[in-house]
Amino acid sequence: MANALRLGVAGLGTVGASVVNLIAKHGNSIARKSGRGVTVTAVSARDKSRDRGCDLTGMTWFTDPVEMAKSDAIDVFIELIGGDNGAAETSVRAALSSGKHVVTANKALLAKHGVELARLAEDNGVCLNYEAAVAGGIPIVKTLRESMSGNEISRVYGILNGTCNYILTRMEDEGISFEDCLADAQRLGYAEADPTFDIEGNDTAHKLAILTSLAFGTKIAADDIYLEGITSITTADIEAADELGYRIKLLGVAQRTETGIEQRVHPTMVPKSSAIARIDGVLNAVAVDGDFVGEIVLVGPGAGGNATASSVVADVADIARGDETPVLAMPAADLADYKRARMRLHEGGYYIRLSVIDRPGAFAEIARCMADADISLESIVQRRRAKAGAETGKPEASQPQPVILITYETTEVAVREALEAIASKGVISGKPQMIRIEKLA
Repeated sequence: MANALRLGVAGLGTVGASVVNLIAKHGNSIARKSGRGVTVTAVSARDKSRDRGCDLTGMTWFTDPVEMAKSDAIDVFIELIGGDNGAAETSVRAALSSGKHVVTANKALLAKHGVELARLAEDNGVCLNYEAAVAGGIPIVKTLRESMSGNEISRVYGILNGTCNYILTRMEDEGISFEDCLADAQRLGYAEADPTFDIEGNDTAHKLAILTSLAFGTKIAADDIYLEGITSITTADIEAADELGYRIKLLGVAQRTETGIEQRVHPTMVPKSSAIARIDGVLNAVAVDGDFVGEIVLVGPGAGGNATASSVVADVADIARGDETPVLAMPAADLADYKRARMRLHEGGYYIRLSVIDRPGAFAEIARCMADADISLESIVQRRRAKAGAETGKPEASQPQPVILITYETTEVAVREALEAIASKGVISGKPQMIRIEKLA
């Protein structure tokens, strides 16, 4: 058996400590399966005195991860620092340039510099593996890079952020508001103190950009994603979705269209009968549509120390057995320029919630605007609010009434034009709510 593969772990947070513990526990099994032993010989973090819950005996300590990346004491540099610049970027570049293999869980780094880093890895004849960067413990990167290579992929989509899925699940199950769910998620550690990156969809967008490149052979284009978060979702939307046979999920969707590749992240109504609708709590799920295999769905934990460490070590095992796969499924020079599809031409059904002013002719104006935009309505649901003064005996004061419209398949540009026209008629109060309805198996 060849000499053991020497690993340097940069970043000893929850994931880094889990990687060290996993290798200590299953190192012998990894060696038997890969034909080569693996051992952590070096680590890097800022505070050496902190107890991280893992045994670091015999490991060389580096305060500077760049110094470790260049060191002859390691063969593989494992980057778990995080961030799209700074120490993470500098140390990964140093490792690749020094002929070291790199394993990373850093989605932000790859979304911003992935193509450039892929070229650097190729130029130096080393691997850049990143299974843990997308959907935690789900092996979606390996699936797209290797297992689906015999298929032409038409669409990849999924629930890629556990925080958002947890919030939406609890809003549905317990009928509580977005704000209360978010507060609980922060208290339980499922959401950061500043949750913006998760709830506004940025985390999902970074992951989707990587999947898009793998699925369609294009350069990573994280800045070309249509993005909406979940902050506008209310319990009224959740209840309406339930009554109409849907559930609301934050989806990342990438699909091939006649005008280019469409990348979008937004709340989506999915049929209750679909596989993706059944994914609750902090779980992630990714679905891929291939022309020969059809649709496959992978489900699992999208975050957490042990789940993420599992994917990190799977990448290490591939390196130990000598598996070399192009970083982005094909040589970086062969990646096509990303051509963004015109999002406003996206076709599908739509859920629209309006607060309609209670006055004669309001519904007629709404119907006329929808018809002028060639939009056919599948259903109209009016939810009457109790009028002010009804319980006090005082004169009633009219309030805007919530009205829900479900459209047949139409274009996004038509829906937006209709909503602009409706707003101009003065028959609604506040901003309309629009949620796309996705056709899923």
